[in-house]
Amino acid sequence: MPVYTYEVVGIDGDYAHLRRKDIETDETKLVARALLPSEIMEGSILKYEMLEYTIIG
Repeated sequence: MPVYTYEVVGIDGDYAHLRRKDIETDETKLVARALLPSEIMEGSILKYEMLEYTIIG
């Protein structure tokens, strides 16, 4: 399975805006915070692997 790296660029209530870090893009992905680690904050770096997000930085 592929592994993706995201940066949390914004938190909006129950959702977080994520931007891919492993490719050059300005697009963001809207993800429910229930699917993310509870400790996230703007600027957190996440790894998405095997349908799970983990904080790596």
